[in-house]
Amino acid sequence: MSASLAYAPLVGWGVILALAGLALALLALALWRGLPGWWLRGLALAALLGALVNPALQEEERAGLSDIVILVVDESASQSLGDRRAQTAAAVAAVEAEVAALPNTELRIHRLGDGEEDAGTLALTALAEALAEEPRARVAGAILITDGRTHDLGLVPNLPAPLQVLLTGHEDDWDRRLVVKNAPAFAIIGEEFVLDLRIEDVGAPPPGATEVALTISVDAEEPATYTVPLNEDLELPVTLPHGGANVLQFSVAPVEGELTDRNNATAIQINGVRDRLRVLLVSGEPHAGERVWRNLLKSDASVDLVHFTILRPPEKQDGVPVEELSLIAFPTRELFVEKIEEFDLIIFDRYRMRGILPMSYIENVVNYVRNGGTVLVAAGPEYGAVDSLYRSPLAQILPVAPTAQVVEEGFRPKLTDLGRRHPVTEGLEEAAPEGGWGRWFRAIEVEQLDGQVLMTGPRDLPLLVLNRVDQGRVAVLASDHAWLWGRGYEGGGPQLELLRRLAHWMLKEPELEEETLTATVSGEAMTITRRSMLEEPPGPVTITGPDGAQVVVEMPEVSPGKHETVWLAPALGLYRLEQGDLVRVIAVGPAAPREFVETIASGSDLAPLAEATRGGVTRIEAGLPDIRAVSPGRPALGRGWIGVTPREAYLTTDVTVVPFLPAWAWLLLAAGLAVLAWLVEGRKGAKAG
Repeated sequence: MSASLAYAPLVGWGVILALAGLALALLALALWRGLPGWWLRGLALAALLGALVNPALQEEERAGLSDIVILVVDESASQSLGDRRAQTAAAVAAVEAEVAALPNTELRIHRLGDGEEDAGTLALTALAEALAEEPRARVAGAILITDGRTHDLGLVPNLPAPLQVLLTGHEDDWDRRLVVKNAPAFAIIGEEFVLDLRIEDVGAPPPGATEVALTISVDAEEPATYTVPLNEDLELPVTLPHGGANVLQFSVAPVEGELTDRNNATAIQINGVRDRLRVLLVSGEPHAGERVWRNLLKSDASVDLVHFTILRPPEKQDGVPVEELSLIAFPTRELFVEKIEEFDLIIFDRYRMRGILPMSYIENVVNYVRNGGTVLVAAGPEYGAVDSLYRSPLAQILPVAPTAQVVEEGFRPKLTDLGRRHPVTEGLEEAAPEGGWGRWFRAIEVEQLDGQVLMTGPRDLPLLVLNRVDQGRVAVLASDHAWLWGRGYEGGGPQLELLRRLAHWMLKEPELEEETLTATVSGEAMTITRRSMLEEPPGPVTITGPDGAQVVVEMPEVSPGKHETVWLAPALGLYRLEQGDLVRVIAVGPAAPREFVETIASGSDLAPLAEATRGGVTRIEAGLPDIRAVSPGRPALGRGWIGVTPREAYLTTDVTVVPFLPAWAWLLLAAGLAVLAWLVEGRKGAKAG
């Protein structure tokens, strides 16, 4: 039971304060006039004010509440290293026994694993959530069992009691780790950039090692091994080999005695992009489709276009004086000899051999293709003429031969069975307007010599043919009426998308390759896609996880030439996908998850927070401490013991309020004091008379 004085004023406190001021003024006047009963007058006024304040005696019946100790147990991945699991289990058992021995004390246990999407250990978040679930007045202390590697240090819980950290791990632990510091998300293909790399031993490593073997591989290529210094920053020059995703893998061999080899390897994915797409467009003569080609290429800010149209062939004799010609001379030697290797794509648009380009220059174009260049021939009626490009050395690499016939009739281009599976034209029919694509009205009759026919024209003649020549690629479009799609004639067609895909295929973009195995990751879900031009299904894919375990996954066909499946990765890390000769490497999360970036147990990050609450950090390997009750404000950490602060919280079960005096008693007291003052002053006045 507890007793206290309570107040229930009959009027507002402002009125009471005003009346008290008036009472003091009257008392001062009585003193100034020398009235002998001034003190009785003061008591009478005080009694009146007391009646207005209405004091009461409050008695509470209280039931004591138990104290609460919060125990947060870190069960993240880094706690699986060494014997930390066993240390944690022993510490939990010891805390349970010690808290059970404390009088009137309960234990609340909260366990936490890894944060979502490799967020790491969120120990302080878990502690804040545990505190929010309990009445603060009952929390006598908090204990955190962890290796000290928490990744939410910016969150500082408002602790009403001491925080104690029981640290797992050993002081002589050591680990070797590999760190890439400045990996960019994008890099320009063919341009060198520098990665900062460091291989270091942390903790208490054994002496002696100064160098280590570093293994580097790009995508699924054969790895290369180099000897590099240990514990030094390294600058590694890198040049991306192709566009799209480039996976660079770095690893060092595991060493006996280190905590883990999960941070001995890392993989970074850098998207290769082209700085500028350099295109040379050579138009043999002005025609309706020429402007479409030019507008299409000029509309892309990433394209550097060099365009020449042969307006005045050598055989043209119209008597115009040379000094009056304002045309720019065609820099044939500069383009086709000196700078031909700088172009990513050369387009011959209705070009005919008129003596402007010598045969030796055409030979340069052939060599350019064989060495990895790309050529697109947009053919018109001139392709079957005597001055056709096919009558030049370019015939060595062209996949179709002209028959000298031109078909002048309306037709709708259509995809072949191969075209429905090929990434350049796959899915284009689905975007056709109602009634199909718009018609074209001219096609060049050609015979297929090599390559792949993706589209056909009238009488199933080859219309779009692709071919690989050594390291380069060639495409022939056997019609000059593609511009009708761009103008929307009869609903038009997918001209922009077709030409975009065609250009990307010729530039060897990975997503447009015919035989590819690709994968994308969203969280833990891995979408695996296989493109194939083969009639037979490609079969299952073999997935090798970061722990070496292999899983065979079937690949169902989702559209012609496209097989796809979604597979949930069981853990973060680097996965290797194999299907026949195709190999793909992809990382689910970082190759070395955040839990394994820093593995040496340390209490340095949590020590300031614990010390601010008069707690501290205690290593479990030094012995499990006793738990004692300490008074508020006293240190809660000593040799071999940690402390909690009893809160003496209670629950009020009953309240009894008894007025200090009834109202009539206050009035009687005030009246009696006033009469007594009058009598004293009257008697004093009679004696003075």
